[in-house]
Amino acid sequence: MIPRPGRALATAVLAVLLAGCGGGQGDGDTAPGRPAATKTTAAPPAQAPAKSVRPLARSVPVGLRIPAIGVDTPVMGLGLAADGTVQVPPVTDDDRAGWYRHSPTPGQVGPSVLLGHVTVGRYGDGVFRNLARLHRGERIEARLENGTAAEFTVTAVRTVAKADFPTEDVYGDVAGPELRLITCGGPRDGEEYRDNVIVFAELSAAKGV
Repeated sequence: MIPRPGRALATAVLAVLLAGCGGGQGDGDTAPGRPAATKTTAAPPAQAPAKSVRPLARSVPVGLRIPAIGVDTPVMGLGLAADGTVQVPPVTDDDRAGWYRHSPTPGQVGPSVLLGHVTVGRYGDGVFRNLARLHRGERIEARLENGTAAEFTVTAVRTVAKADFPTEDVYGDVAGPELRLITCGGPRDGEEYRDNVIVFAELSAAKGV
């Protein structure tokens, strides 16, 4: 079974992302933001998938497509840094998403967690710059190393204060294969975004199986 962070570890794991989303190396958001109100973005109702989809075998994600917001990015693996916080994608001009490899792979039972920047300092917009514009019912496709693809349907898009990050909602046990996409968002307090944007999605189809 793929290990899932407990409450304490999950909080530590996300600390770097929450404080430095889109920053690092002196080029972006590196200071903690002030708390803001938790809110859920408005979205049109969506139909539930017509039928349940059998979970997929473990296979590392290598690409991510989100047609509604023009994302088509390679995916890199992210582990833990020496201080126990999660690694984040490097701040470069070829910004990409990263999969937290201590979460399930996309399509396995459980919440698979992918992180991305909203801005990348002097390089401009990050790969997840438009994540907050997603709506329920829109599709996300994770391309896997074994040649298959896991297609997910967005169930919710939430903007939350960094101080109120919903650890259990992101990492808690779920009955089926789910996806979590995380970036920064909301207003800025100086150079730091106050909030996080979290997309929740459920597996709705599998291709190439």
